[in-house]
Amino acid sequence: METKWLEDFVSLAETRSFSRSAQLRHVTQPAFSRRIQALEGWAGTDLVDRSSYPTRLTPAGQTLYGQALEMLQGLQSTRAMLRGHSAAAHDVIEFAVPHTLAFTFFPAWATTLREHFGPLKSRLIALNVHDAVMRLVEGSCDLLIAYQHPSQPLQLDTNRYEMVVLGQEVVAPWVKPDAEGAPRYRLPGRQGQPLPYLGYAPGAYMSGIVDQLIKESDTAIHLDRVYETDMSEGLKAMALEGHGIAFLPQSAVRKEVKARRLVSALPPEIDRLEATMEIRAYRERPVAAPAKAGRAAAKPTHDEVAPPKRALDALWAYLVETQPVN
Repeated sequence: METKWLEDFVSLAETRSFSRSAQLRHVTQPAFSRRIQALEGWAGTDLVDRSSYPTRLTPAGQTLYGQALEMLQGLQSTRAMLRGHSAAAHDVIEFAVPHTLAFTFFPAWATTLREHFGPLKSRLIALNVHDAVMRLVEGSCDLLIAYQHPSQPLQLDTNRYEMVVLGQEVVAPWVKPDAEGAPRYRLPGRQGQPLPYLGYAPGAYMSGIVDQLIKESDTAIHLDRVYETDMSEGLKAMALEGHGIAFLPQSAVRKEVKARRLVSALPPEIDRLEATMEIRAYRERPVAAPAKAGRAAAKPTHDEVAPPKRALDALWAYLVETQPVN
């Protein structure tokens, strides 16, 4: 039995809606339903009365709900005590960052922070976008840094999380040059002669953005997907070897473009095959008052269960003050 099953169950008991709880828990509704079924399998009895709408709990479900609240709060309190054993860890800021930003944006951003904000103790956890968001939702990190694009929004509750914009990132098509320095492959390609394309795997955050960009292009784009992976760094490595065209974040290719190891795959007549994303930081809103008894007490926030991090508050104040103005 996994603790996230209990968290799912508590959410369902409170929202009385599978679809709403799936949204709040940042999973698909089928995946959320499977987790509730897995919990029922562990319990050996039905916990949800599926004959009614809105959803309601069975008597066994009501019993588990009360116990789940106590268990989850006990686990959160225990984690806080364990973290409290190391006073030095109180000022270590834990970041959850998608792989691409961890490799490209974060190192240079940390350098800028050191120069303008001051020394910073940090711990970075590199994950896919979904798991990085879940780290924040489950209280397992202090800050989430992620991309934001209108076609792929991160639907975090603004009442619970606050956000600052750290900058912008442009995704565009890049390719290895030939011996004369011209693009080895140049868009848009031809019908019957598509260009080799290095694409993001369907589950990657960038996949939807790039797919929409190509689909909405004023010029028909002819590509043959010859390789795919979740990570921009993987696509860049293949592009550098000349295997095809890859849509890559500007921060990932800055050095290679400067050294002319990669060049734009866009001809002059195509100027709209780029996507601009925001780079955002999120954190859970601090709670000024102690948790109330009852349901709220079962879901303590990161600030309630962990010692206050003065460094985190200072960094956040700096980010809010210095965020770019549109």
